[in-house]
Amino acid sequence: MSGGTGAAGANAALQALLKEAGCSHAALARRVVELAHRQGLVMRYDKASVTRWLQGMQPRGRAPEFIAAALSDLLKRTVTTSDLGMTSAAQRPVVTRALTYGEDVGETLHTLAELGSTAISRRSLLGGVPFVASALVEPQREWLLWLLEEERSPTLAVVAGSGQVEQVHAMIAMFDEMDNSYGGVGVHTSIVNYLTVEVVPMLQQRGTAHHQRKQLFTAGAKLAAMAGWSSYDSADYGMAQRHMVQALRLCREGGDRVLGGQILAGLSHLCTSLGHPREGVALARAGIATAKSAGSPLGLMRLHAMAARGHASLGDGRAATTALHEATNALDASKGAAQESAWVRFLDAHYLEAEAALCHRDLGESGAAERLAEASVAANAERRRRRAISRSVLAAARLQQGRLDEALGTATRALDGLEGVHSERSVQALRDFRLRLAPHRQEPLVREFERKAKPLLGASA
Repeated sequence: MSGGTGAAGANAALQALLKEAGCSHAALARRVVELAHRQGLVMRYDKASVTRWLQGMQPRGRAPEFIAAALSDLLKRTVTTSDLGMTSAAQRPVVTRALTYGEDVGETLHTLAELGSTAISRRSLLGGVPFVASALVEPQREWLLWLLEEERSPTLAVVAGSGQVEQVHAMIAMFDEMDNSYGGVGVHTSIVNYLTVEVVPMLQQRGTAHHQRKQLFTAGAKLAAMAGWSSYDSADYGMAQRHMVQALRLCREGGDRVLGGQILAGLSHLCTSLGHPREGVALARAGIATAKSAGSPLGLMRLHAMAARGHASLGDGRAATTALHEATNALDASKGAAQESAWVRFLDAHYLEAEAALCHRDLGESGAAERLAEASVAANAERRRRRAISRSVLAAARLQQGRLDEALGTATRALDGLEGVHSERSVQALRDFRLRLAPHRQEPLVREFERKAKPLLGASA
């Protein structure tokens, strides 16, 4: 439903972009609705809505951001709401700048500081920041060019030093524990505040010894990536993207290829989950190229799993199976977490089970999905977020087999298990299950589940 204040005349900027993209009115409306739905919002637009936009009427709320994101994907370049001839509080200068992988690391630090202070002090003014998949091409290219230019050298060992380095590592460990127990929402502001107020000034100091400087930049990159993951868990996907892009640039200064691979894994996860699996596969492959000589089989395992997720989402069972096989081989090659980088010690066979279950679910292979999801649920009693996600996958697998009552019971346990855990990733998995219930919506048990789930999942489309 379009609304807001009409412009003085026709929107020539939007007309030109539509013509350049070769996109019909109906196709644009469908894509906007789809992008909004993936972020838990119900929007109802059709080709008539697009006609009204072209006549100068601006849609309400976050719709301009989704229009810009849809056209960015089609044109393979960043389109802002200003380019559309529309306005949005989200398009503050730092929000656009944070999508870029800057050559000058000083500019990166300035961007992180401004991004963090804006998010903390004026979050309501910042508004919802759009996720722009096409904007990831440049950071990926710049990272790979740096990788090619680097001489082959051992990966920097992640060893806690004295003073500042030790302090930052201790804070990372604390944030990680809180995130695993309660989800990223509750810890997000603390991570961003510590990164902005404490760590960025450390990285801006001159005269730091070379080895300590590299360790500090690596730790800063890890914190920026954590800010990204906690934004993801807060359903703030655009901010997640921007923090992860800046994390990748900081990681270049630290020279840690294991962490660089894991940041690319995070971006791959984000892309595939938001409906951009081709970009997800490309980012996973960039991560594999990064990590293959870094001496981290567990890091490689995760990247191959992310590639499998993308392939499965595209319906390419052969490629997904090959990627899962590579992930298993990498896991088998690991000599144990103690011999790996600190950044990947949380990865294990149960992590791979959970990711493989998602792949088999998306490929419609319900038997394998059920077996792996059951194993993941049993193994992750202490990891409530991962357990909730695996329960949602288990529910979907049982639904695929026509076991509606069992599926609803499993999904209800996933819903109950999220009490006290604030995680959009868990909510996403349950929304996926709810979408699969569409053919059964008239069943009383389904209506009861939807009634109970609505406060957490929002209204169904």
